[in-house]
Amino acid sequence: MEATFKILDTNRAIYMKFLDGYTLEQLNKIPEGFSNNLIWNIGHIIVSQQGLVYRLSGLPINVSDEMNNKYKNGSKPESNVTQEEVDEIKKLLFSLVEQTKQDYAAGKFQNFNEYQTQTGFHLASLKDSMEFNNYHEGLHLGFMMNIRKFL
Repeated sequence: MEATFKILDTNRAIYMKFLDGYTLEQLNKIPEGFSNNLIWNIGHIIVSQQGLVYRLSGLPINVSDEMNNKYKNGSKPESNVTQEEVDEIKKLLFSLVEQTKQDYAAGKFQNFNEYQTQTGFHLASLKDSMEFNNYHEGLHLGFMMNIRKFL
């Protein structure tokens, strides 16, 4: 799992560059032809990681119900995100990865509920889910690279 965590750390560092490199207005802007914005994509990958790793393992997720509902699969930006929300997302971007590493090292992931993703991936284990999460984060990074061209 060392390589999987290394990829996750790298993904999150790239996402942080977006948070540090764009204004609140730019993070919230939904360019014409797009259904979401930069900040939604980042909130979404945070919430998705929690679902893929914790929920599928039968453990409670480490984000609020409000955040989960705002960024879960099928959601879309309903209003502009405040600077306070951006600051919270910045904290969660790395703190939740560290929590996952600690929980993994402590052996907390004992069970896994197999899951078929909307894109057709069959997740049969925590390892599958962690690797799919990295793939998913890469997809959203690609969406964000497209969005930034129109800011």
